[in-house]
Amino acid sequence: MDDIAGKPRRSLITRRGLLVAGGIGGGTALVVGVAAANLTNIISIGAEKPDLSAFGPFVRITPDGWVTVVNKHQEMGQGAHVALAAMVAEELDADWDKVRVEAAPANTAVYKNLSMGMQATGGSTATANAWDQFRRAGAAARAMMVAAAAGTWQVAASEIKVKNGVVSHPGSGRTAPFAQLLDAAAKIAPPQSPQLKSPDQFTLIGTDRVRRKDSLAKSTGQERYTQDVLLPDMLTAMVAHPPQFGARVESFDGAAARLVAGVVDVFEIPSGIAVVASHTYAAKKGRDALKVTWNTDKAEKRSTGELLAWYREIATGKGKLKPETIHKSGKPDKAFSGEVFETSFDLPYLAHAAMEPMNCVAQVDGTRVKLTFASQIQTVDQVNTAIAVGTLPGMVEIETLSAGGSFGRRGSLTSDYTVECVHIAKKIGGNRPVKLVWTREDDMSAGCYRPLSHYQVSVKTDADGYPQAWRHIGVAQALMPVGKNTAAVEGLGKVPYVAMATDVDIQVYSPRFPVPVSFWRSVGATQTIMVTEHVIDQLARRAGRDPADYRREIYRRMGDSRRLAVLDLACQKAGWGKPLEAGWARGLAVGESFGTVVAQVAEVRLVDGRPVVRRVVGAVDCGLAVAPDQIAAQMEGGTAFGLSAALYSQILLRDGQVSNTNFDSYPILRINEMPIVETHILPSTNKPSGMGEPGTPVIAPAVANAILALTGRATRSLPFIDAEVVS
Repeated sequence: MDDIAGKPRRSLITRRGLLVAGGIGGGTALVVGVAAANLTNIISIGAEKPDLSAFGPFVRITPDGWVTVVNKHQEMGQGAHVALAAMVAEELDADWDKVRVEAAPANTAVYKNLSMGMQATGGSTATANAWDQFRRAGAAARAMMVAAAAGTWQVAASEIKVKNGVVSHPGSGRTAPFAQLLDAAAKIAPPQSPQLKSPDQFTLIGTDRVRRKDSLAKSTGQERYTQDVLLPDMLTAMVAHPPQFGARVESFDGAAARLVAGVVDVFEIPSGIAVVASHTYAAKKGRDALKVTWNTDKAEKRSTGELLAWYREIATGKGKLKPETIHKSGKPDKAFSGEVFETSFDLPYLAHAAMEPMNCVAQVDGTRVKLTFASQIQTVDQVNTAIAVGTLPGMVEIETLSAGGSFGRRGSLTSDYTVECVHIAKKIGGNRPVKLVWTREDDMSAGCYRPLSHYQVSVKTDADGYPQAWRHIGVAQALMPVGKNTAAVEGLGKVPYVAMATDVDIQVYSPRFPVPVSFWRSVGATQTIMVTEHVIDQLARRAGRDPADYRREIYRRMGDSRRLAVLDLACQKAGWGKPLEAGWARGLAVGESFGTVVAQVAEVRLVDGRPVVRRVVGAVDCGLAVAPDQIAAQMEGGTAFGLSAALYSQILLRDGQVSNTNFDSYPILRINEMPIVETHILPSTNKPSGMGEPGTPVIAPAVANAILALTGRATRSLPFIDAEVVS
């Protein structure tokens, strides 16, 4: 992206300014030219010290007896807040009905994601990375209450009991709610290694009592989203973006826009032309009146069909682009003689299409910045904002609000719409708040997408029909500007079907061109699981084996007890092998992502060649289930999201322009199309793993495998409604 003077705009996302050090959304943690150990110090320069309670950064107890849990993760509809609150409440033995949750301020030193090294929500890590941390916070607060009571009553701490926010000494009959002990407890130093409960002692975690704390506020319209923010003297801005990715402003005429009642200013920013007004309608009307000439010399002008043809040619090794070897074992160059199973897949660009389009409120006062919005990666947003303003990351204050969905979109590593808002607020200056509003059309046509991808798979089987050699060639844009493009084949080397092969060759070609791509819910797992699970059903048919039995044998050979357990449970609950009515078939798929293993069985029929899904039975191994009701909700939501994409969704380019700019041309699943989703959780005492995304990638191959069972035809592309199928 170029600035107004035509020079490259400084960005966090550059080869020199970025080191890969961990995992963000299944991808990476960012370190701006420094070692990971120093990131916290760099980001915190200039930041105000957080206002911590006597119980630390995650727990506050007020004189009215309420326990407030400070949530370091963004709440974007996934329900992470309730799991974190339950961890604290369980160890604190708080009254669950008097526990509430609020968002943490942006402070990497205090509120970083322990698996990423920065403050961020992604990769289904919220519950997993906070498991020990938040339990310790609750246990420490409990220990302080116990010590306060023991000192006040002059009894041994071992004789003190805590239940539902009340501290008691059974021997003397004395009791006190938390509120009465606050002053005494605040004088006690929090223990560094408090005693934690064992799972058999839990009375809250793992029960149906652990339910969302925000349902009432959302149902009554009290929940505060970015679009709800209304500050004194606030302006509203909209931006005219280039019609093609990679284009830039050549010139513009804002005279007509300035004549629109309510328009305050019109000016160029790095991403386009900003129209600032006293309200949204005026900003939109002013933008419509703009006359902009775009320089398209470096713009992407190809259509989707041309890109796919190019991808297929790349996959054959033609051209100058060289592949990256992601994994290689054995002697694959000599392993594919004789009869070989071969297939290919085309998977489309996908939009995130969150219910709430992108928006942000920014105030710039010299070197200090205040952002009020649904920030998903606060650390990255602070750094990118600081670069745009010319200040220090610690000088960027962020008030994190709830988000009306994200699916990865609000976690863009360029902070695109945030920086856009900051540039506008900087121009306005004087600490005057500016709300940037994107329409649905902006969100769909100027956003970031799951990469378009093409895969070629070759499998040589042994005498029993099981994989002996596996070659997997992928073509997809990389999500990161440095490092190998592992997301395109995420986790493939560890998939048991591939891992059992003696000879393995996994290669990825990563073409670079201006269409922006980013993390999409479940990231590379949507591609990997779709391809491998549909290939396995085809191999099972070639071997004359039932798809479930074929998988079982592979899992047994590879010692994959977790996959075997979810497969058996899903098949049992779905009635696998039992007859269905004429015209219906079951399809099966199993996948692991973000540490969680999911199996799903889908019941499908075809109506005028279109798949109809009526029932989906899932089994999930996500470690210890902190909030079973929320796990079921995540499986239902993830299934709906994945099925919607599989049936309908694709972002199409025509001469480089996005043609799907709203839900009329980018349809999503309607309520009457939603299948019944049954979720069965495997009991476990292992540490919790991710649940925000693993429900998404398994449904598409399950449906594809049901269609294969119905018709004998394999799916070669998505979405199903426009899918290419082959005999």
